[in-house]
Amino acid sequence: MTNINAEHDHVFLGASHAQAERRTWMVIVLCAIMMVAEIVGGLLFGSIALVADGLHMSTHASALLLAALAYSYARRHAHDRRFTFGTGKLGDLAGFTSAIVLAMIALLIGYEAISRFIAPVPISFDEAIPIAVLGLAVNVASVLLLSGGEHDHGHGHRHDHDAQDHTHDAAHRDNNLRAAVIHVLADAAVSLLVIAGLLLGRLFGWVWLDPVVGLVGAVVIAAWSYGLIRDTGAILLDMNPDQGMAERMRTVIEVDGDRLTDLHLWRLGPGHLGAVLSVATAKLREPDYYHRLLARFSALSHVTVEVQRN
Repeated sequence: MTNINAEHDHVFLGASHAQAERRTWMVIVLCAIMMVAEIVGGLLFGSIALVADGLHMSTHASALLLAALAYSYARRHAHDRRFTFGTGKLGDLAGFTSAIVLAMIALLIGYEAISRFIAPVPISFDEAIPIAVLGLAVNVASVLLLSGGEHDHGHGHRHDHDAQDHTHDAAHRDNNLRAAVIHVLADAAVSLLVIAGLLLGRLFGWVWLDPVVGLVGAVVIAAWSYGLIRDTGAILLDMNPDQGMAERMRTVIEVDGDRLTDLHLWRLGPGHLGAVLSVATAKLREPDYYHRLLARFSALSHVTVEVQRN
């Protein structure tokens, strides 16, 4: 006997979706202004590290734009039945796309930095340093704005604390917002490197330090890109987000002699997991019985149970 969930909506958006969308648009404006200032300033004053920071700012402005558009599209099409399991994973798709772009930008910055090693360019330190400091200030403001909206909560279901604690990271994390926060944090780190390189270059005449900082910045961007590709790719491929939760579900189902013969667990969106399971039992139990057993797992938002009679 198979139980197909009764008709219900498939809105699997994060609890802070609207708030995160607003904050993302605010940070985009800040980033766009600073991006222009850093790139123009770096070109005028001869700092490849400053240009690199500006280009990184442009990539995170682009990534934030992708994030904002994903939030908007997911919200507007949340009830569109063409999306079998809703639009909750659009943020992960946006994060994956921005990570690919970041990888290409990292290669570009690395190439430019190596070029400056071969053919050094004079740097106007007094003009470049204030712009880099302003860039760091914008990054800090961006982090504060974005992190203020990164609060995903449960959905009012009955649950035990063990299940909630272990599944919070995997199920409730908004990877769209997480990508934006990590991005501006990485940009802030690059800004600090730029400032340090410019200050040391001005004090000791170490012009070679500027392209070194550019290379380090490229490595930081590439590392962030790799991490985001790995995490969002796993979600887009419907990998099991929490093996520990899957085992706890098995324990709950099999506690009274039944046998879990098949289980598929995947992420539908921030704070939402989907599950399809098959249970073999010798008892006269309906699928609703197993739905009640699994109600303690608050992250489970869409569950389909198949019951096989032994």
